[in-house]
Amino acid sequence: MFQPLTPAHRADYLALVQAFYGSDAVDHPIPLSHAEATFDAIAHGSPFLAGYLFLHAGQAAGYALLMKTWSQEAGGLVVWLDELYIAPAFQGHGLGSAFLRALPDLFPNAAAFRLEVTPCNQGARNLYSRMGYAPLGYEQMILTPQTRA
Repeated sequence: MFQPLTPAHRADYLALVQAFYGSDAVDHPIPLSHAEATFDAIAHGSPFLAGYLFLHAGQAAGYALLMKTWSQEAGGLVVWLDELYIAPAFQGHGLGSAFLRALPDLFPNAAAFRLEVTPCNQGARNLYSRMGYAPLGYEQMILTPQTRA
């Protein structure tokens, strides 16, 4: 149903990322070069990243992108579910739920799992709530070269 990304998954991953960033599940698109750099980091064994390709009936159906970080507040390793995308044709087949249920087994040393969701993505919010995720109460802020004062 899902498997760790390997170099053989590059084309499928990049196509799925482009579909995700073309959807209304995200606030803004990203350059393809960002996805390529992320994939290359995963393929070269970055200790900070993990990626999974979701398969349904032998077809690339979606992906998950995870970041690993440490949180004093959480008490250890935190796995951040940065992106979870299931192509529309494969939604409703339990792929997202199965992956979320498997996360604690994939990362048994994690103290917590975090994710973000856009306010308008009610389908994702419902899925995450059903799987036990709860609002954290924090707002995120970001500094990029484009936002520096």
